[in-house]
Amino acid sequence: MSKPLRLVFAGTPEFAVPSLAACLASGAEVVAAYTQPDRPAGRGRKIAASPVKQAALAANVPVEQPETLRDPAARARLAAYAPDLVVVVAYGLILPKAVLALPRLGCWNVHASLLPRWRGAAPIQRAILAGDAETGVDLMQMEAGLDTGPVLLEARTPIAPDDTGGRLHDRLATLGAATLADGLARVRRGDTLAPTAQREDGVAYAHKLDKAEARLDWNEPAVALARKVRAFDPWPVAEAVIDGERLRIWSAQALDADTGGAAPGRVVATQRDAIDVATGAGVLRITELQREGGRRMAVRDWLNARRDGVAA
Repeated sequence: MSKPLRLVFAGTPEFAVPSLAACLASGAEVVAAYTQPDRPAGRGRKIAASPVKQAALAANVPVEQPETLRDPAARARLAAYAPDLVVVVAYGLILPKAVLALPRLGCWNVHASLLPRWRGAAPIQRAILAGDAETGVDLMQMEAGLDTGPVLLEARTPIAPDDTGGRLHDRLATLGAATLADGLARVRRGDTLAPTAQREDGVAYAHKLDKAEARLDWNEPAVALARKVRAFDPWPVAEAVIDGERLRIWSAQALDADTGGAAPGRVVATQRDAIDVATGAGVLRITELQREGGRRMAVRDWLNARRDGVAA
């Protein structure tokens, strides 16, 4: 009977947890889980373990948290696990060439886009912001470049008009885990996954999100602003000044409506459950928002709370 596949998993956020579960259920021997060092999190900024660390400890998998893998001692410790394969999912640390070459089968990465589109840190949100009709996950053989390696397996999913960053994140995390499970099952059967080189055209980089991007500029078209609202839910959350008050915007849709010449940013209509704001092109209808220091609420509750009403 052949020896089980020895596997090291490397990941940090919630997105990686389903893929760790897929590795544990695959029949491979998960000999260690690598994750980022514990960091401050939440409103209280208390030191917290990453979601991957919590999941690994619950499964009795040894956890390693090096600050870097460039350190020879850290690389030697990884080599001591003698992995046949390293699976990387949103780990957050760069793997040097010496690490990439260490496992017999190399290093696999589960990436949340259809490469070469949206290489980089924030592919889910960038796909929504760009108005892409489709995205997916790629199981990639890692190499030294940023998300440049050949693709082993791919799975696609449409981006629905109401998909938020959070909703698409969860769907792609599940889809990525299923694609990884398929790849592991094939390798354990003795199959060889055929790598497909990425196209040279169509490269786009998904730069890391910045909180400043979440500030809505009313001079932009309503379509672009509605995409921002969806993409930045649940983080960093779109925000804007409406009728003199700074608000976080949780739910909105673009209307191809005449603003009547109203200046961008002006409230042009109010309903019981929505407010319509003029933009550079069209109207943004807002249905859910949040006051500074307050809770997320329906627009009707915000309207009821404003004794002075809303200028329209």
